[in-house]
Amino acid sequence: MNLDPMDIVIGADDAVQGDTEAAKRHLDAASIADDAGDREGAIAEYRKAVAADPACQVALFKLAFALDLLGEEDEAISLYERCTKIQPAPINALINLAVLYEDIENYASAEKCLRQVLDTNPNHERARLFMLDVIASREMYYDEDQERDLHKRSALMDTPVTDFELSVRARNCLKKMNIRTLGDLLRISEAELLAYKNFGETSLVEIKHMLTQKGLRLGQRNDDGRREVSREVYDRASRAGVQGDLNRPVGDLSLSVRARKALQMLGIQTIGELASRTEAELMGVKNFGHTSLVEIKERLGVIGLTLRELEF
Repeated sequence: MNLDPMDIVIGADDAVQGDTEAAKRHLDAASIADDAGDREGAIAEYRKAVAADPACQVALFKLAFALDLLGEEDEAISLYERCTKIQPAPINALINLAVLYEDIENYASAEKCLRQVLDTNPNHERARLFMLDVIASREMYYDEDQERDLHKRSALMDTPVTDFELSVRARNCLKKMNIRTLGDLLRISEAELLAYKNFGETSLVEIKHMLTQKGLRLGQRNDDGRREVSREVYDRASRAGVQGDLNRPVGDLSLSVRARKALQMLGIQTIGELASRTEAELMGVKNFGHTSLVEIKERLGVIGLTLRELEF
């Protein structure tokens, strides 16, 4: 929605003055051409008015407005910008410029123009409505970008590990661990890989090197999940009134040697970290048996905590 000029002065005190009389004559001629339906003739006269007095806001605005209606957006934007640089900047020029900026997805500049209007006219209805449109468009634009990024990331995470240059031994180990995609691999920690039977240091170094070349690392996809789990564990401990126990070392649980070694393999150092793990994660550690699981669950139960339940 474009707005006609209102309260725009012919010249401005702080701008370079041109031939204001000549500019006025060309503006009058442009009005006559407009009334006669001669749009091209009117634009020609507006151009002459701007040439005669580059600081004539009326001429700048009307030429920008006429070109905007013809779809000459680039030149219209340039003229509106010149018009709004002359102070005081016309409100309608700022609003029209904001609309054009929004059309080319330059939302920051559009918002800047509208804020300039609202700073001096907080209740300006049109400016407020256009601002709502710009904000909505801006949010939609970022959502679309985010959606594209998510699709790209999802496609990358679904890449089969067989597509990467790994040794037969490393591939077989990953296959036996049911690690099929890059996303699966990024959920696994070094400790969890080494805890698996027949998985050695050589295969670990090989996989880490492959991931490093891609700017990735083992356990990367667990970071956000771990933070969310930590919040869940803290909430659960708070309800039980035992949140102070979460930062205590697992050594305070007086576990057996076998259970302690298993936790060391997983890099678990605190009771809170232990409570964030599931039974399945613990049972996946080499030499960790049902007896050790029962022991850990009993020790946690004494202080009012449990292992995290696996969600399906």
